[in-house]
Amino acid sequence: MSRLQTVDAWLRQRLAGEPFELTPASEDASFRRYFRLSTREGTRIVMDAPPDHEDCRPFVKVAHLFRAAGVHVPEVLLEDLDNGYLLLSDLGSTTYLQALNEATAASLYAAANDALIRIQLASRSGVLPDYDREVLLREMRLFPDWYVAKHLGISLTAAQAAVLDAAFESILGNNLSQPRVYVHRDYHSRNLMVCEPCPGILDFQDALYGPITYDLASLYKDAYIAWDEEHILDWVVRYWEKARRAGLPVNTDFGMFYRDFEWMGIQRHVKVLGIFARLFHRDGKDRYLQDLPLVMAYLRKACERYAQLSPLLRLLDELEHRAPAVGYTF
Repeated sequence: MSRLQTVDAWLRQRLAGEPFELTPASEDASFRRYFRLSTREGTRIVMDAPPDHEDCRPFVKVAHLFRAAGVHVPEVLLEDLDNGYLLLSDLGSTTYLQALNEATAASLYAAANDALIRIQLASRSGVLPDYDREVLLREMRLFPDWYVAKHLGISLTAAQAAVLDAAFESILGNNLSQPRVYVHRDYHSRNLMVCEPCPGILDFQDALYGPITYDLASLYKDAYIAWDEEHILDWVVRYWEKARRAGLPVNTDFGMFYRDFEWMGIQRHVKVLGIFARLFHRDGKDRYLQDLPLVMAYLRKACERYAQLSPLLRLLDELEHRAPAVGYTF
């Protein structure tokens, strides 16, 4: 019996004969699939997470944590954790990515900032796993393993590997020095929904306890939509001002806070380049290849700002066969 047939049988049992229709809702970079369940009473979402590959328990746990923090996440209506099925409330089908434009961006990002601050204010140590050195470094190692070796087909020399290792140590030094809060880990335009109240928040099952700027970097250095730096500065300043007033442990010097934001973004860009390459070469998902240039542009621009990362920028030039970049530092 296929997973879809098993989902259908589970729903027929749990819904006690109520007629329904299942249609594909979305799928993501994991093995999870989502279906929209339509009945006379309205729509709900079915998550199908094969237990051999996925575990629904973190989703349920984080959903309760974030809902208690006062943000809009799907309500878990029914669950079969052993078989990997959840029935969830439906947050609609309009993502931030679909809705964002010059006219809507200010209000949508203000709402996203507010929700992020509520999540961060609810943070407590020991509740979620730590976003520690081991995890941060393991993520960055995806870059040489999948983007460089597999996607570009390049074997790093010993000297190049040493440059990369030194850069990773510098990045980790910054990341691990930041105050820690709950971190969604994919807080961006494809996982934020336009609904009431706004935003609806999805795909939070991998949440950890880690650097305070991580989700902000996910939001404003988004792999799927680009804004000029003037906009980004404005939105990050607005977050920083509200976070300070709310009592979050952000750096009191905005320049230093923005530096942390950029260095956190560097860790994420390195990771995402590796993940997108892996999704293509291992999992056959080629749609992420179109997003690689934007992520690399974020990484290069950030490296151009800081003298400490000049060796990494030169390495990127070598890997992409570019003329050396002329940047500025501070």
